[in-house]
Amino acid sequence: MNKPVLIKKYSGEYEAFDVNKLIRSLRRSKADETVIQDIARSVQAQIEEGMTTKKIYQLAFKMLKGKSRVGASKYKLKKALMELGPTGFPFEKIVGKLLEHEGFATEVGVIVQGKCVQHEVDVIAQKGNNHYMIECKYHSDQGRFCNVKIPLYVHSRFLDVEKQWQRQNGHQAKHHKGGLYTNTRFTSDSIQYAECVGLLLTSWNYPKGNGLKERIDKAGLHPLTALTTMTKAEKTKLLEEGIVLCKELYENPELLEKIGVPKARYKKILEDSEKLCSTH
Repeated sequence: MNKPVLIKKYSGEYEAFDVNKLIRSLRRSKADETVIQDIARSVQAQIEEGMTTKKIYQLAFKMLKGKSRVGASKYKLKKALMELGPTGFPFEKIVGKLLEHEGFATEVGVIVQGKCVQHEVDVIAQKGNNHYMIECKYHSDQGRFCNVKIPLYVHSRFLDVEKQWQRQNGHQAKHHKGGLYTNTRFTSDSIQYAECVGLLLTSWNYPKGNGLKERIDKAGLHPLTALTTMTKAEKTKLLEEGIVLCKELYENPELLEKIGVPKARYKKILEDSEKLCSTH
């Protein structure tokens, strides 16, 4: 039996390379199964002891990009969220758009009066009697997790806001909740604390089956940073204009002219944007 090859994760820990894990991640691209199996075999043949998961991702991404630009964009989702920085505001906008797509009325970047002090809240979301105060914790480094201090801090702010909300007319029947979204992961004590106090948590892969990766795919709300047909400088210009989604780009093609993209590239960019908006 072959000895397992150890690879280095973003956290610095080592684990045995598992080709099935790579295949599962490639399936998120919705690429043809034959293509996925071919890429997995090619990557597996190049694995060396101590290779980083980042390097493995780069190998797979490069091969996938050669076969399917849109598939590569879908596969790139986690990295695309990391590329929204340096500020957390584009991530807040994506969270707001996601909740809006799910039927909530949302406001992003709101000053809210608590019982004791004012708070700048990333997203306020309302649907029926559900009234949520949501904080977004954005990281541009995959190795950084949300430890328990962050939900502790968010929950204490929420309690101050909730006391003020409860004083308002028409809020007696409302169901108030605090929430925390991150584009990376939560530590186990963060999850334990949030479950105990009733704080809503969403990360890249939490709750299981309903994290950001599933919800973004389902809604077709891919960040424009996922596009492989635009330069980093062009994406930065769009982010500075407050545009964060491929959907916004597809619906407003004049933005390409505004930021100086050569006309010869319009068609590919808009085609990929449209396909990424598709929820099929």
